[in-house]
Amino acid sequence: MKYTKTNIPGVILIEPKVFGDARGYFVETFRSDLFEKETGIKTTFTQDNESRSSYGVLRGLHYQLPPHAQSKLVRVIEGKVLDVAVDIRKGSPTFGQHVVAELSAENKHQLFVPRGFAHGFVVLSETAIFAYKVDNYYSTECDRGIQFNDPQLNIDWEVEQQDLQLSDKDKTQPLLKNTKDLFDYTTNLYT
Repeated sequence: MKYTKTNIPGVILIEPKVFGDARGYFVETFRSDLFEKETGIKTTFTQDNESRSSYGVLRGLHYQLPPHAQSKLVRVIEGKVLDVAVDIRKGSPTFGQHVVAELSAENKHQLFVPRGFAHGFVVLSETAIFAYKVDNYYSTECDRGIQFNDPQLNIDWEVEQQDLQLSDKDKTQPLLKNTKDLFDYTTNLYT
C-alpha cells in the first residue's frame, strides 16, 4: 500500500496494491500493522458501514462529538464519489480547510479521515456503493453536521446545484461560523 500525506496533516490518501489477472483481482484493503507504521496512528476499527446512492446524492458534512468521535477509513466498492474531509479543530493551522479525493471502484483509493474532521461525499457516477470503517460506535446524541455549501469552506462538489440530492437533515445543517460543537486542536482525540 502507498500512503500519501495530504495538505492537512492526519488526512491520508491510501492506494492499495491491486493484483489482477484474467480471473479478476485481489486487493488488501487494510492492515493495522502497516497503517500504524506508515501513519503513526494507532486505531482500532469497531464498525463497518456501507451505503448505496445514486448520482448527485450528497451525504455530509457529518461528524460525531466526543466521547463518540470517529475516525473513518472510506472507500468505494462500486461507482465513483468525490470525498471531502474538513478540519473543524479550533486552533488548528488548517481550521476550515478541506481535502478532496476522488474515490472509485476503478482506482481503489481510500481516504483516512481522522477525528476532528467533518466528512461528506457526493456521487459522481450513476450509482455508488460507499464503504467505511469507523473506530467508534455511532451515537445519535453526538451526531452533528455542517452546511455542505458553506461559503467559508468553498467546496467544489463538481455536481450542479439542481442535481444534488440531500436529506432533510443535510439541508438544514449550520454554517461553520455558527457551529458551537467543534473540536479543540490541543486535545488528543485518541485517548
